Amino acid sequence: MSDLKAFAPQGMLHEGWIAQVDDYALDCGWTDAGRHLLVADVAGGLSLFSGESGELIWQKQELHQGGLLALAIHPNGDRFATSGQDGSVQIWTCSEGELLHSLQPGKAWVEHLAWSKDGHHLAVAASKTVHIYRHDGSERWRTEQHPSTVSAVSWSKPDELATACYGQVAFYDITRQQIGQKLQWQGSLISMVLSPGGDIVACGSQDNSVHFWRRSTGLDAEMTGYPGKPSQLAFDQSGRFLATGGSDQIIVWNFQGEGPEGSLPGQLVLHPEPISTLAFAHEGLILASGSRDGSVFVWLLDQNGDGNPLGGGFTGERISSLSWHPDDTAVAAIDANGGVAVWPFKIRG
Repeated sequence: MSDLKAFAPQGMLHEGWIAQVDDYALDCGWTDAGRHLLVADVAGGLSLFSGESGELIWQKQELHQGGLLALAIHPNGDRFATSGQDGSVQIWTCSEGELLHSLQPGKAWVEHLAWSKDGHHLAVAASKTVHIYRHDGSERWRTEQHPSTVSAVSWSKPDELATACYGQVAFYDITRQQIGQKLQWQGSLISMVLSPGGDIVACGSQDNSVHFWRRSTGLDAEMTGYPGKPSQLAFDQSGRFLATGGSDQIIVWNFQGEGPEGSLPGQLVLHPEPISTLAFAHEGLILASGSRDGSVFVWLLDQNGDGNPLGGGFTGERISSLSWHPDDTAVAAIDANGGVAVWPFKIRG
């Protein structure tokens, strides 16, 4: 990782701490009510750091043979799940890194994990099937095979799970163990995000477009013209704004009223290379963005979806994930070289 002291954070991002893990840092998240930061790397390593000082609390290596593919932290922040190329799913405690459950849904790679919002269930996507496990590690149900490999999973309600694959988004009623709604479109959907209210479904597509549906009406629309695949998608907490990647500019669509059809989106322009990750803060119209060149910016959006930078930082390597502290007082950034940076975020005034 580059020497961050040579690239001091600017604006409302302040000097914090940096650390290093052994391989490409894949995902990260805050645990234990924000007291710790958990980082997972592609080689199957896990590292837990003190959120305040960066001190290493514990570290584990090569937990998944062939590499780690996904990390999901429980809503309570006291446990987390990992999955990998070995087809296994492991559930751990955050504080001690103690293995609670080891699950084997099959031999296929497990690429996507998602805890339900109430924390009672864990969705596990393995190839064309999604398995639903209870928090104690027992399997409750599994879907029938999808038409193709599942590319994304997300819970819309505690008992309703959305899945995306080629040609469709399906909403499964976990209680009735059946599909409650299916939204179809002839294209390869590579990413998915749901609005906080659950009515809007947005998917990045292989053909460099964003496709979305309104569940209440079944109507759909498409935003085209992206130079790259818009796999980075993020809704703000109000569900009004959808921020998208797909280039070195962040395109922000406004879903208020009749939008975004027929309206001009907001544009956030500052990154020199394509966007690699996006994350809205838990409150307010504050967006963090990371780029392939290692730059990180924090933006304040206006009522049109345009905005101004509040601060920036730099690591020198592709930013793979960003995570806001639960109270939005810090931003964690991890990169392709195993770098970990935490910058305190302070609003002036």
